[in-house]
Amino acid sequence: MITAPKTAAPLAALALSACVATPVPPALPQPWLEAGPLQEIQPDAGSTDPAVRGVWRSRGYGRLLQIDESGITRFEIGDSCYTPPRGDGAQSEMDSVSYRFFRMLPGNDSAIFQLLRGDTNVVFDRLEALPDGCTDSPAEDSIAVADAFLNTFERHYAFFDRRPPGHAERAQRLEAAMRPDMSEAELWDALALYMDVLSDSHTKLIGEVDGERRRVQDGQGETLPRMRSAEGGETAWLIGLIEQTVAGLGDTAHHTGRDRIVWGLAADGVGYVQVFQMGGFTDREDFGSDAWAEAEMAEFNRIMDEAFTAFAEAGVEAVIVDLSNNRGGWDRVAKALPGRFTDNAYTGFTTQARGSGLAPFPHRIEPADGPRFTGPVYVLTSDVTVSGGELATLALRQNPRVTQVGQVTRGAFSTPLAKRLPNGWLVELSNEVFAAPDGTVYEEQGLAPDIEMEVYPADDPVGGHWRAVMDVVALARGD
Repeated sequence: MITAPKTAAPLAALALSACVATPVPPALPQPWLEAGPLQEIQPDAGSTDPAVRGVWRSRGYGRLLQIDESGITRFEIGDSCYTPPRGDGAQSEMDSVSYRFFRMLPGNDSAIFQLLRGDTNVVFDRLEALPDGCTDSPAEDSIAVADAFLNTFERHYAFFDRRPPGHAERAQRLEAAMRPDMSEAELWDALALYMDVLSDSHTKLIGEVDGERRRVQDGQGETLPRMRSAEGGETAWLIGLIEQTVAGLGDTAHHTGRDRIVWGLAADGVGYVQVFQMGGFTDREDFGSDAWAEAEMAEFNRIMDEAFTAFAEAGVEAVIVDLSNNRGGWDRVAKALPGRFTDNAYTGFTTQARGSGLAPFPHRIEPADGPRFTGPVYVLTSDVTVSGGELATLALRQNPRVTQVGQVTRGAFSTPLAKRLPNGWLVELSNEVFAAPDGTVYEEQGLAPDIEMEVYPADDPVGGHWRAVMDVVALARGD
């Protein structure tokens, strides 16, 4: 029953309250909606596109580009501006690629730059000239290197709230260890102290110290460190897993894509696809080029076409997608895999870079052009599942026919932002927030399965995996 209030408010007050609304924050920009067509910055080896020549500064990312007729010069910019030494060549895949494409925005004063076709939208604004000091040789002493390191984390790292302590406490650690006359090894140890227990496998320090290549990286989960310290190490474990899986699939087994994919029939009526890495399916060495991208996608699609055609011919009623040992890779592959399980496009996840001031960008999952399966799907995950493997899992979870089984994923989604320090050492860190379409962020906590099961038990990390697959088979068949 509805009753009237004992004391009614005056009509004038009611009318006034109806007119007073909570302020709605302005919508963040979505420049990709109005950007022009994708074009190559350097359409041929000899010259850049005149439309994009000039000086450009990124929104977020700490990038400054000077584009002249002959090519691109990249600067790191924050509290300082410099072009770091690169005499030792690329130190990681992300360090090896440069911007190759652009989409001009109305007015020609801003543009979207991309490393690869369909890659992250990085918005740059045109400047009249290079800021003062950008062309000076950067100071390479320990204080200058530490300052650039701290500035990079303060401006760009997105997850101190999820991986405490925060920047201020970590900076105090580093500053307390600093001395003007410290050695290269002492400087390395001080920077490593800042990163201690960061628990983020996408955040790294890579460099050469006294002629020795070093790397600081945390957040590897439990399974990988255990297997790397076991007899035979990680390689023996992986070989055992592949041999066991191929044996379990029997005559239907296909081990292909340069060891990155295994597929076949796990049982009558149940298809199986295991993807170890989102890329590396060809032996091309021109990573990041258009030819590399086309070859990688062509080989992935060839393998998927063959597998899904075989599934259709076998009349499979469910498919297991095994990402329990997926180490990540190229986002385009991570989005193409879920496209094999839908007839309708949908948003798989969103990305937003810290400091960009832009709205989250929706990454659409498009139905594959080749054969697809639209029945029940079971995605097997573990704490090894990371990066692109997690993106594929997150996108698949938006499909109502998908059930995640196994263990919680690693919780490291962000594409690494690679930045050189003044002395040439490389910092990679997580600056992009990946979220589900509803805004939920799973960084650090990982994606928890709908149905838990152990995948790589400590007492039998090889045999336990195939037992988990057979448990999923039973689940799919209702046994």
